Amino acid sequence: MELSRRKFLKLAGAAGAAGAALAPGAVHASTAIASSRGCGLLIDTTRCVGCRACEAACSEKNALPEPALAGDARVFDVKRTIAPRVYTVVNRYGDPKNAASVRYVKTQCMHCVEPACAAACPAKALEKTAAGPVVYHQERCLGCRYCMVACPFGVPQFEYDTAAPYIRKCSFCADRQAAGQLPACADACPSGALQFGDRAQLLEEARTRIYQHPDKYVHHVYGETEAGGTSVLYVTDVPFERLGFRADVATTSYPAMTQTALSAVPFVLTLWPPVLMGLYAISKRREAVSRGATGESESHHE
Repeated sequence: MELSRRKFLKLAGAAGAAGAALAPGAVHASTAIASSRGCGLLIDTTRCVGCRACEAACSEKNALPEPALAGDARVFDVKRTIAPRVYTVVNRYGDPKNAASVRYVKTQCMHCVEPACAAACPAKALEKTAAGPVVYHQERCLGCRYCMVACPFGVPQFEYDTAAPYIRKCSFCADRQAAGQLPACADACPSGALQFGDRAQLLEEARTRIYQHPDKYVHHVYGETEAGGTSVLYVTDVPFERLGFRADVATTSYPAMTQTALSAVPFVLTLWPPVLMGLYAISKRREAVSRGATGESESHHE
């Protein structure tokens, strides 16, 4: 195959134009969800009494095993984490001998505004819906577990002990929300520690509580900016670090931090094949010309 310089430059230019169409801004704009949209869950740790009704409701709704040591306070002696068959847990912090220091914290999927798990999934098995929940489509899952590596909160759980394993996590009761119902955990909470509603309105509610009680609450809403914003928000009267919250989570969404590097991949894959093909063709042409010149020179000598 012969390739002239003119054709080579045309191919390279076309590849460059195709790569430009996949620029970071274009990719990000098509997937970004405004932080003020969608539903949210406001968790006030000053109101949580550690009854674990949310755990029981979540287990019942998702056909999961009954919560460990149901109704037994000894469950708080060891910190628990979410698992493939446990979508939410309540842990106790502080000295149990000093009731005033005790706080209870509910943990579950944070349903990030721009979730790292969904951005990392090559099969689009995880999806951030416009309503707010980050849902999982198991029929699309490849089992790569990139979502587990990407999530800054360690939420996605893989069923290692199952013959046909899938990723498991809280779905924010997306089906209940679609039917106009509250998530099971919020519906079951008897103390008002969980408040469900529009995320923007919940942020205003959280700020109002802090403003009206500046000496009570920490002046920060956890989840307002963490990981670019999450649908699950927290307010508390104790430093978040003392309640097991990560303090090193970036305030920029994780997909936004990686989009520049990742968007270069389709550009490189589009541009380099014709460039390399062109260089190869030019090299072969030069060899042919050189061989032809050598042959002519030898014939003259004869």
